[in-house]
Amino acid sequence: MKTAQVYKKEPFYDPLLLVNRSHALENPSETPAGLVDVSTFMPVMPGQKVYLLFPAASALKALLDHLDAKGVITAVSGWRSFSEQVNIYKDSLIENGEEFTKKYVAWPGCSEHETGLAIDLGLTMENMDFIRPWFPYDGICETFRNLAPSYGFILRYAKEKENVTGISHEPWHFRYVGTPHSEIITQKGLCLEEYIENINKKNNPQG
Repeated sequence: MKTAQVYKKEPFYDPLLLVNRSHALENPSETPAGLVDVSTFMPVMPGQKVYLLFPAASALKALLDHLDAKGVITAVSGWRSFSEQVNIYKDSLIENGEEFTKKYVAWPGCSEHETGLAIDLGLTMENMDFIRPWFPYDGICETFRNLAPSYGFILRYAKEKENVTGISHEPWHFRYVGTPHSEIITQKGLCLEEYIENINKKNNPQG
């Protein structure tokens, strides 16, 4: 298993950091610097504390301000510690079974949520689902989804990319990669794995 670059203690981040089952965080127990509590500018799912790294949080706030949608869209899950990801994975195995868990919950140490660059969002409602929040392809949610690339976010797990990402389609999961990466990825219909592979090929044409 390859290891992903770990966040340093100083406010440093790599917007294209790839974290998945094949690229684990080197030191998942470390807490990245520069985390922002998103409850300062949007609703958060009851019982949850949702944090993002500053660049992602700032971009999310700007997008919500543009939409005037602070009360309509709720933050469900952002940065997670390694121990929290372990508990979520174990709880899902018990509650939902192995097949469901493999589809929707990343292996601890291999979750984008452990980077501080990913967030799960849901349409504000009572009794929201933590694992699969409702974020439909219409209304304000679809408007958010269409504008997200202009603010540095991509829909991370698309339906047609499941065999590449290893995660089932998640309409609610957004990943901050920054612009222009987000716009290029979306325009070309790529997932992050494919985009990084293309960059590596260009940088190492003989590799």
